[in-house]
Amino acid sequence: MRIFTTVEEMQNYALKERRAGKTIAAVPTMGFLHAGHMSLVDIARQKADILVVTIFVNPTQFGPNEDLDKYPRDFENDCRLCEGHGVDVIFAPTPEAMYAPDRSIWVDEEKLSKKLCGKTRPIHFRGVCTVVAKLFNITQCNVAVFGRKDAQQALIIRRMVRDLNFPIEIIVAPLVRAADRLALSSRNRYLSEDEHRRALVLSRSLAQAEEAIRKNGIATAAAEAEKIAQAITAEGGVVDYVTALDGDSLEELNEKSRSLLLALAAYFGNTRLIDNIYLEF
Repeated sequence: MRIFTTVEEMQNYALKERRAGKTIAAVPTMGFLHAGHMSLVDIARQKADILVVTIFVNPTQFGPNEDLDKYPRDFENDCRLCEGHGVDVIFAPTPEAMYAPDRSIWVDEEKLSKKLCGKTRPIHFRGVCTVVAKLFNITQCNVAVFGRKDAQQALIIRRMVRDLNFPIEIIVAPLVRAADRLALSSRNRYLSEDEHRRALVLSRSLAQAEEAIRKNGIATAAAEAEKIAQAITAEGGVVDYVTALDGDSLEELNEKSRSLLLALAAYFGNTRLIDNIYLEF
């Protein structure tokens, strides 16, 4: 397994492999890898000749009062996991390698990014789109795999690829949960034992909502979202949002909707967690 830290060595390697007729799959991550990330890696491993995992805590997607400085990092363990899952290359650049001091170009999505997490994190998806576009160019990937847990992000990346004509297949992989059903996240380590226990209301209430919506129809989704918000509050969580939207457009649900995204964000202590269910009809 190779480890590249500069844009030039990663891009030169990728271009050489592409010229040799090889296909490349990429899994963009911010590191501190867990079983959820590795499920993406395992899917990507089946899709191309060369598998690249990028590990980069991207500063441009963090707001001024967010957790950039304390975001968990464990590069040594990340390398062990990647090697055990057949990764060919880790690309782990520094911020200085990725962003020129006088940078002035951004990739900004103007519709999907204004909802859900975008309401309280207004610069987040500009940072995400910009860094992912850069990673696509640097890794020269044919395929990229993202997780369903970050459902809004996955939709935005698909829209970016469509609208900017990236010749890349985007695969959205299923959300992965721990044994107690909490959605896997690097930020789970911030939770105290009590906060972790109370946060289980997220997956529990989403599962109840899914059962109810499958039984009673999409028209009940808004009422189920309200029940989830009440359940989170009852467990001492602070609701950022709980919303049911069209799963493809993030518009309001209507009679033409063929999918549903019931998404939430909530704080337990100082830790912001997201979770969702995605249903197709």
